[in-house]
Amino acid sequence: MADRKISVIAPARLHMGFIDLSGSLGRHFGSIGVALNEISTRLSVSKASQLQVNGPSSARAIKCTKVLSEVLNVSDQIQIDIETAIPEHVGLGSGTQMSLAIGSALNSYYDLGLTIRDIAQLTDRGMRSGIGIGVFEQGGLVVDGGRGEETITPPVISHMDIPESWRFILVLDQRGQGLHGEQEIEAFKELPVFPHQEAARLCYLLLMQGLPAVAEQNISLFGDVITQLQHSVGEHFSSVQGGVFTSPEVAESMDWLQQQGAVAIGQTSWGPTGFCAVDNAQKADDLVSQMQQRFAHYAHLSFVSASARNSGGDVFNV
Repeated sequence: MADRKISVIAPARLHMGFIDLSGSLGRHFGSIGVALNEISTRLSVSKASQLQVNGPSSARAIKCTKVLSEVLNVSDQIQIDIETAIPEHVGLGSGTQMSLAIGSALNSYYDLGLTIRDIAQLTDRGMRSGIGIGVFEQGGLVVDGGRGEETITPPVISHMDIPESWRFILVLDQRGQGLHGEQEIEAFKELPVFPHQEAARLCYLLLMQGLPAVAEQNISLFGDVITQLQHSVGEHFSSVQGGVFTSPEVAESMDWLQQQGAVAIGQTSWGPTGFCAVDNAQKADDLVSQMQQRFAHYAHLSFVSASARNSGGDVFNV
Protein backbone atom coordinates (compact mmCIF):
# COMPACT_ATOMS: atom_id res chain seq x y z
CA MET A 1 0.00 0.00 0.00
CA ALA A 2 3.01 2.29 0.21
CA ASP A 3 2.45 3.58 -3.32
CA ARG A 4 -1.33 3.23 -3.44
CA LYS A 5 -3.43 6.34 -3.84
CA ILE A 6 -7.22 6.28 -4.05
CA SER A 7 -9.26 9.21 -5.32
CA VAL A 8 -13.01 9.72 -4.91
CA ILE A 9 -15.57 12.10 -6.39
CA ALA A 10 -18.84 12.37 -4.44
CA PRO A 11 -21.50 14.53 -6.13
CA ALA A 12 -23.67 17.10 -4.37
CA ARG A 13 -27.39 16.61 -4.59
CA LEU A 14 -30.59 18.60 -4.61
CA HIS A 15 -33.12 17.20 -2.14
CA MET A 16 -36.41 18.09 -3.78
CA GLY A 17 -38.69 17.08 -0.95
CA PHE A 18 -40.29 14.31 1.04
CA ILE A 19 -43.25 12.39 -0.35
CA ASP A 20 -45.02 11.03 2.75
CA LEU A 21 -44.34 12.57 6.13
CA SER A 22 -47.49 10.97 7.58
CA GLY A 23 -46.30 7.36 7.44
CA SER A 24 -49.93 6.29 7.32
CA LEU A 25 -49.12 3.18 5.28
CA GLY A 26 -46.22 2.19 7.51
CA ARG A 27 -43.41 3.86 5.55
CA HIS A 28 -42.09 7.27 6.53
CA PHE A 29 -40.48 9.96 4.38
CA GLY A 30 -39.66 8.79 0.87
CA SER A 31 -37.98 11.51 -1.17
CA ILE A 32 -36.84 12.71 -4.58
CA GLY A 33 -33.54 14.31 -5.56
CA VAL A 34 -31.01 14.93 -8.31
CA ALA A 35 -27.21 14.58 -8.47
CA LEU A 36 -25.19 17.62 -9.57
CA ASN A 37 -22.02 17.82 -11.66
CA GLU A 38 -20.47 21.15 -10.73
CA ILE A 39 -20.47 20.80 -6.93
CA SER A 40 -18.76 17.81 -5.34
CA THR A 41 -16.46 16.50 -2.65
CA ARG A 42 -13.18 15.37 -4.22
CA LEU A 43 -10.49 13.76 -2.12
CA SER A 44 -7.64 11.28 -2.24
CA VAL A 45 -6.16 8.87 0.31
CA SER A 46 -2.54 7.81 0.47
CA LYS A 47 -0.04 6.35 2.98
CA ALA A 48 1.25 8.47 5.88
CA SER A 49 2.97 7.95 9.24
CA GLN A 50 -0.08 9.36 11.01
CA LEU A 51 -3.50 10.76 10.13
CA GLN A 52 -3.14 13.96 8.12
CA VAL A 53 -6.03 15.83 6.51
CA ASN A 54 -5.53 18.80 4.22
CA GLY A 55 -8.14 21.01 2.59
CA PRO A 56 -11.70 22.23 3.23
CA SER A 57 -14.03 20.54 5.75
CA SER A 58 -10.98 18.89 7.36
CA ALA A 59 -12.55 18.74 10.84
CA ARG A 60 -15.50 16.75 9.53
CA ALA A 61 -13.16 14.51 7.53
CA ILE A 62 -10.97 13.79 10.58
CA LYS A 63 -13.97 12.86 12.70
CA CYS A 64 -15.39 10.60 9.99
CA THR A 65 -12.03 8.90 9.37
CA LYS A 66 -11.49 8.14 13.05
CA VAL A 67 -14.96 6.62 13.39
CA LEU A 68 -14.61 4.48 10.27
CA SER A 69 -11.06 3.37 11.04
CA GLU A 70 -12.16 2.13 14.44
CA VAL A 71 -15.31 0.35 13.32
CA LEU A 72 -13.54 -1.22 10.32
CA ASN A 73 -10.47 -2.10 12.38
CA VAL A 74 -8.03 -0.52 9.92
CA SER A 75 -5.13 1.87 10.45
CA ASP A 76 -5.70 5.61 10.24
CA GLN A 77 -2.09 6.17 9.21
CA ILE A 78 -3.18 7.85 6.00
CA GLN A 79 -3.11 11.25 4.37
CA ILE A 80 -6.37 12.69 3.05
CA ASP A 81 -6.09 15.53 0.58
CA ILE A 82 -9.44 17.27 0.01
CA GLU A 83 -9.44 19.13 -3.29
CA THR A 84 -13.02 20.39 -2.98
CA ALA A 85 -15.76 19.90 -0.41
CA ILE A 86 -19.50 20.46 -0.72
CA PRO A 87 -20.41 23.49 1.46
CA GLU A 88 -21.61 22.32 4.86
CA HIS A 89 -25.23 22.58 6.08
CA VAL A 90 -26.63 24.42 3.07
CA GLY A 91 -28.83 21.59 1.76
CA LEU A 92 -26.47 19.94 -0.73
CA GLY A 93 -25.71 16.72 1.15
CA SER A 94 -22.23 17.56 2.45
CA GLY A 95 -22.27 15.19 5.43
CA THR A 96 -23.46 12.12 3.57
CA GLN A 97 -21.11 12.66 0.64
CA MET A 98 -18.08 13.19 2.90
CA SER A 99 -18.90 9.99 4.80
CA LEU A 100 -19.40 8.00 1.60
CA ALA A 101 -16.28 9.48 0.00
CA ILE A 102 -14.01 8.61 2.92
CA GLY A 103 -15.69 5.24 3.43
CA SER A 104 -15.29 4.40 -0.24
CA ALA A 105 -11.66 5.49 -0.22
CA LEU A 106 -10.86 3.32 2.82
CA ASN A 107 -12.82 0.43 1.31
CA SER A 108 -10.73 0.55 -1.86
CA TYR A 109 -7.44 1.34 -0.08
CA TYR A 110 -7.76 -1.66 2.24
CA ASP A 111 -9.68 -3.96 -0.17
CA LEU A 112 -12.55 -4.41 2.30
CA GLY A 113 -15.26 -5.44 -0.16
CA LEU A 114 -17.94 -3.14 1.26
CA THR A 115 -20.93 -1.76 -0.63
CA ILE A 116 -22.04 1.87 -0.55
CA ARG A 117 -24.94 0.84 1.65
CA ASP A 118 -22.60 -0.93 4.07
CA ILE A 119 -20.67 2.33 4.40
CA ALA A 120 -23.87 4.36 4.80
CA GLN A 121 -25.04 2.06 7.60
CA LEU A 122 -21.70 2.29 9.41
CA THR A 123 -21.83 6.09 9.32
CA ASP A 124 -25.54 6.38 10.23
CA ARG A 125 -26.47 7.85 6.86
CA GLY A 126 -29.92 7.36 5.34
CA MET A 127 -31.73 7.70 8.64
CA ARG A 128 -34.48 9.63 6.85
CA SER A 129 -33.66 10.33 3.21
CA GLY A 130 -31.91 7.89 0.90
CA ILE A 131 -31.20 10.46 -1.82
CA GLY A 132 -27.54 11.01 -0.90
CA ILE A 133 -26.89 7.27 -0.99
CA GLY A 134 -28.80 6.85 -4.23
CA VAL A 135 -26.97 9.61 -6.10
CA PHE A 136 -23.59 8.24 -5.00
CA GLU A 137 -24.65 4.83 -6.28
CA GLN A 138 -26.25 5.89 -9.56
CA GLY A 139 -26.47 9.65 -10.08
CA GLY A 140 -29.36 11.14 -12.05
CA LEU A 141 -32.82 11.54 -10.57
CA VAL A 142 -33.50 9.25 -7.63
CA VAL A 143 -36.69 8.44 -5.73
CA ASP A 144 -36.33 6.48 -2.51
CA GLY A 145 -39.04 4.46 -0.81
CA GLY A 146 -38.64 5.84 2.69
CA ARG A 147 -38.32 3.83 5.87
CA GLY A 148 -40.37 0.81 6.91
CA GLU A 149 -40.11 -1.15 10.15
CA GLU A 150 -37.12 -3.20 8.95
CA THR A 151 -35.41 -0.65 6.66
CA ILE A 152 -31.67 -0.25 7.09
CA THR A 153 -31.16 2.34 4.34
CA PRO A 154 -34.07 3.65 2.21
CA PRO A 155 -34.31 1.67 -1.05
CA VAL A 156 -34.13 3.38 -4.44
CA ILE A 157 -37.45 2.71 -6.16
CA SER A 158 -36.89 4.83 -9.25
CA HIS A 159 -33.78 6.03 -11.07
CA MET A 160 -33.83 8.08 -14.27
CA ASP A 161 -31.37 10.11 -16.29
CA ILE A 162 -32.03 13.84 -16.44
CA PRO A 163 -31.91 15.31 -19.99
CA GLU A 164 -28.41 16.63 -20.62
CA SER A 165 -29.65 20.05 -21.75
CA TRP A 166 -31.52 20.82 -18.51
CA ARG A 167 -29.87 23.14 -16.02
CA PHE A 168 -30.51 23.87 -12.36
CA ILE A 169 -29.95 27.35 -10.97
CA LEU A 170 -28.89 27.44 -7.33
CA VAL A 171 -29.21 30.48 -5.07
CA LEU A 172 -26.96 30.22 -2.01
CA ASP A 173 -27.15 32.41 1.10
CA GLN A 174 -23.69 32.52 2.64
CA ARG A 175 -24.91 33.95 5.96
CA GLY A 176 -26.76 31.00 7.39
CA GLN A 177 -27.06 27.26 7.61
CA GLY A 178 -30.06 24.97 7.46
CA LEU A 179 -31.12 22.89 10.44
CA HIS A 180 -28.86 19.91 11.11
CA GLY A 181 -27.82 17.52 13.86
CA GLU A 182 -29.84 17.79 17.08
CA GLN A 183 -31.69 20.84 15.76
CA GLU A 184 -32.99 18.80 12.85
CA ILE A 185 -34.05 15.93 15.11
CA GLU A 186 -35.95 18.31 17.40
CA ALA A 187 -37.55 20.06 14.43
CA PHE A 188 -39.04 16.80 13.17
CA LYS A 189 -40.50 16.18 16.62
CA GLU A 190 -42.19 19.60 16.60
CA LEU A 191 -43.82 19.24 13.19
CA PRO A 192 -47.61 18.77 13.00
CA VAL A 193 -49.10 15.62 11.46
CA PHE A 194 -48.83 15.65 7.68
CA PRO A 195 -52.28 15.06 6.12
CA HIS A 196 -52.69 11.58 4.66
CA GLN A 197 -54.70 12.97 1.72
CA GLU A 198 -51.87 15.37 0.82
CA ALA A 199 -49.30 12.56 0.95
CA ALA A 200 -51.50 10.54 -1.40
CA ARG A 201 -51.81 13.50 -3.79
CA LEU A 202 -48.05 14.03 -3.87
CA CYS A 203 -47.39 10.34 -4.53
CA TYR A 204 -49.88 10.37 -7.40
CA LEU A 205 -48.43 13.56 -8.87
CA LEU A 206 -44.91 12.18 -8.76
CA LEU A 207 -45.74 8.75 -10.16
CA MET A 208 -48.22 9.75 -12.85
CA GLN A 209 -46.92 13.18 -13.87
CA GLY A 210 -43.43 13.98 -12.56
CA LEU A 211 -41.58 10.81 -13.56
CA PRO A 212 -43.30 10.41 -16.95
CA ALA A 213 -42.42 14.06 -17.64
CA VAL A 214 -38.72 13.28 -17.14
CA ALA A 215 -39.02 10.25 -19.44
CA GLU A 216 -40.64 12.46 -22.11
CA GLN A 217 -38.25 15.37 -21.43
CA ASN A 218 -41.13 17.69 -20.52
CA ILE A 219 -39.45 20.14 -18.15
CA SER A 220 -42.60 22.26 -17.70
CA LEU A 221 -44.68 19.39 -16.36
CA PHE A 222 -41.81 18.05 -14.26
CA GLY A 223 -41.25 21.54 -12.89
CA ASP A 224 -44.90 21.97 -11.99
CA VAL A 225 -44.87 18.75 -9.98
CA ILE A 226 -41.70 19.73 -8.10
CA THR A 227 -43.06 23.22 -7.39
CA GLN A 228 -46.28 21.74 -5.98
CA LEU A 229 -44.38 19.21 -3.88
CA GLN A 230 -42.00 21.88 -2.62
CA HIS A 231 -44.81 24.28 -1.69
CA SER A 232 -46.70 21.57 0.19
CA VAL A 233 -43.69 20.33 2.15
CA GLY A 234 -42.34 23.86 2.62
CA GLU A 235 -45.63 24.98 4.18
CA HIS A 236 -45.46 21.97 6.49
CA PHE A 237 -41.91 22.86 7.58
CA SER A 238 -42.58 26.62 7.79
CA SER A 239 -43.25 26.58 11.53
CA VAL A 240 -39.72 25.37 12.29
CA GLN A 241 -37.73 27.04 9.49
CA GLY A 242 -39.42 30.44 9.45
CA GLY A 243 -41.35 30.11 6.20
CA VAL A 244 -41.46 28.08 3.01
CA PHE A 245 -37.88 29.27 2.45
CA THR A 246 -35.35 29.58 5.27
CA SER A 247 -33.84 32.74 3.74
CA PRO A 248 -36.18 35.65 2.80
CA GLU A 249 -33.65 36.87 0.25
CA VAL A 250 -33.50 33.46 -1.39
CA ALA A 251 -37.32 33.46 -1.44
CA GLU A 252 -37.29 36.85 -3.18
CA SER A 253 -34.84 35.68 -5.82
CA MET A 254 -36.75 32.45 -6.42
CA ASP A 255 -39.96 34.44 -6.94
CA TRP A 256 -38.16 36.54 -9.57
CA LEU A 257 -36.83 33.42 -11.27
CA GLN A 258 -40.33 31.98 -11.48
CA GLN A 259 -41.51 35.21 -13.12
CA GLN A 260 -38.77 34.73 -15.74
CA GLY A 261 -40.12 31.30 -16.63
CA ALA A 262 -37.98 29.04 -14.46
CA VAL A 263 -39.71 25.91 -13.14
CA ALA A 264 -39.23 23.41 -10.30
CA ILE A 265 -39.07 26.21 -7.73
CA GLY A 266 -37.92 25.05 -4.31
CA GLN A 267 -35.45 24.78 -1.47
CA THR A 268 -33.13 21.83 -1.14
CA SER A 269 -33.46 20.08 2.23
CA TRP A 270 -33.47 22.61 5.12
CA GLY A 271 -31.82 25.20 2.90
CA PRO A 272 -30.99 27.94 2.81
CA THR A 273 -30.12 27.06 -0.82
CA GLY A 274 -32.93 27.55 -3.31
CA PHE A 275 -33.14 25.91 -6.73
CA CYS A 276 -35.07 25.97 -9.98
CA ALA A 277 -34.75 24.46 -13.45
CA VAL A 278 -34.58 25.74 -17.03
CA ASP A 279 -34.32 23.83 -20.27
CA ASN A 280 -30.89 24.88 -21.54
CA ALA A 281 -27.48 26.16 -20.46
CA GLN A 282 -27.69 29.51 -22.26
CA LYS A 283 -30.91 30.42 -20.50
CA ALA A 284 -29.39 29.45 -17.15
CA ASP A 285 -26.25 31.51 -17.78
CA ASP A 286 -28.34 34.53 -18.84
CA LEU A 287 -30.50 34.33 -15.73
CA VAL A 288 -27.47 33.98 -13.46
CA SER A 289 -25.91 37.09 -15.07
CA GLN A 290 -29.12 39.05 -14.62
CA MET A 291 -29.43 37.97 -11.01
CA GLN A 292 -25.89 39.01 -10.21
CA GLN A 293 -26.84 42.53 -11.25
CA ARG A 294 -30.41 42.63 -9.96
CA PHE A 295 -29.54 41.28 -6.50
CA ALA A 296 -26.07 42.81 -6.19
CA HIS A 297 -27.20 44.60 -3.02
CA TYR A 298 -27.44 41.19 -1.34
CA ALA A 299 -23.71 40.55 -1.09
CA HIS A 300 -24.33 37.31 0.80
CA LEU A 301 -26.18 35.71 -2.12
CA SER A 302 -24.42 33.77 -4.86
CA PHE A 303 -25.81 32.12 -7.97
CA VAL A 304 -24.68 28.93 -9.71
CA SER A 305 -25.76 27.12 -12.85
CA ALA A 306 -25.39 23.34 -12.56
CA SER A 307 -26.07 20.32 -14.74
CA ALA A 308 -27.36 16.97 -13.56
CA ARG A 309 -24.81 14.20 -13.09
CA ASN A 310 -26.20 11.03 -14.64
CA SER A 311 -23.55 8.79 -13.07
CA GLY A 312 -22.72 8.07 -9.48
CA GLY A 313 -19.63 8.72 -7.41
CA ASP A 314 -16.24 7.76 -8.81
CA VAL A 315 -13.60 5.73 -6.98
CA PHE A 316 -10.32 5.08 -8.77
CA ASN A 317 -6.65 4.29 -8.28
CA VAL A 318 -4.36 7.16 -9.17
